[in-house]
Amino acid sequence: MTTNDGAWVVPAYRAVWIPARTTHTIAMSGVVAMRTLYLKPRLAESLPRRCCVVNIPALLKELILDACKVGSLGRRVSGQSHLIDVIVDQLRSVNVAPLQLTLPEDPRALRVADLLSTDPSDARPLAQIARVSGASRRTIERLFVDETGMTFGKWRQQLRLMHAMRLLGGGAKVTLAALEAGYSTPSAFIAAFRKALGLTPAKYFKDPSGA
Repeated sequence: MTTNDGAWVVPAYRAVWIPARTTHTIAMSGVVAMRTLYLKPRLAESLPRRCCVVNIPALLKELILDACKVGSLGRRVSGQSHLIDVIVDQLRSVNVAPLQLTLPEDPRALRVADLLSTDPSDARPLAQIARVSGASRRTIERLFVDETGMTFGKWRQQLRLMHAMRLLGGGAKVTLAALEAGYSTPSAFIAAFRKALGLTPAKYFKDPSGA
């Protein structure tokens, strides 16, 4: 899912929270079944003000599936008012997953971001890539910290991680996803994945709780 501010990867058994009036686009990899909940503004007052990816525990998953079968829920319908309250309560306690990539706004830094987004496996050093941006390496490094909250190296790592996760979501094997995303070896990717998300790729995509 992408907006003007950045991009988010939403693996299986996860969800993306999108505040009202947020212009966005969604692209899917592989065979996907998606469910969407729309909340009235007053129900979302205590929920995040920005987009984020969240882990969906088993109970919340079943509640969402049940709500989608029913359709529009109403407070005046017996049983549905309680279902609304339980869903909102569950949404308040979900864990946010670190699967966001903020884009810089400065045109020079954005050119670097766009170039690497086209080919995350690009292994050229920043000094070489910066030449096409019209700024020095040090300027690009400063812009990434100021505008994304991440060092350029950390931003690049996050880009590669998210690209690999998109490939895995589309059915790619770990080895292919790792090499296509720019990791030197599959084990390097698995180590980076575990450091960021606390689980191996196989465990993360299998466990709906993300725990």
